Amino acid sequence: MQPFLIFGLTAGLGAMGELAGHERRGALLWPGRSAVIGLMGAALGIRREGDFSALEALEVSVGLYDSGAPLRDYHTIETVPSAAAKAPNSRPEALQAARGRTNTTITLRDYRTGPLFGVAVAGEGLDALAAALNAPAFTLYLGRKSCPLAAPPGARVVQAEGHEAALAQLILPPWRKGARLVSLIVEDAAGEVVHDRAIDRARWHFAPRRVAVRPVAGGAT
Repeated sequence: MQPFLIFGLTAGLGAMGELAGHERRGALLWPGRSAVIGLMGAALGIRREGDFSALEALEVSVGLYDSGAPLRDYHTIETVPSAAAKAPNSRPEALQAARGRTNTTITLRDYRTGPLFGVAVAGEGLDALAAALNAPAFTLYLGRKSCPLAAPPGARVVQAEGHEAALAQLILPPWRKGARLVSLIVEDAAGEVVHDRAIDRARWHFAPRRVAVRPVAGGAT
């Protein structure tokens, strides 16, 4: 038996980050490691340029209850010619300098509607993390700032033999009581490659790691 921090993540809209392009930004089926670490950092009041080393040392797994339904949104943005964008110090200055010469571009944003996840964390400082998640310093989002959580995380520290056993003790929101754990996403040297380990949050640089998606016995299909 060992201690685990467990908490839930659900929102009306979720946007679990994928490689971000200019014209399209996708959404994965579950939040990656960088998103979970970032969310815990926000709860602790750590800003993007802050020190995440203690959080990066934690072992994190994500339990998938409901990945939600896909939703695509269309954004119209105003862009400026590259020549006009070089000199100004900010986007408003660039738009002002390029008055009458701007272009309009349609970009795509993907979301998941009504997703539900559980998170199990092992390592040091779990009690402080649980307290921070239940009284966060910054607003907690499931991805983009347009995706605030629909319920408090309900973070607490439990004793369990493993991540799956820990998530079996997760208390789900009242309107999702019937949801079952479908699969568990854990780090695994033989698993698939994902780019969700942040190495520079200021520059949005991410490193690859391998994860396995393990089906849970008795979970919904």
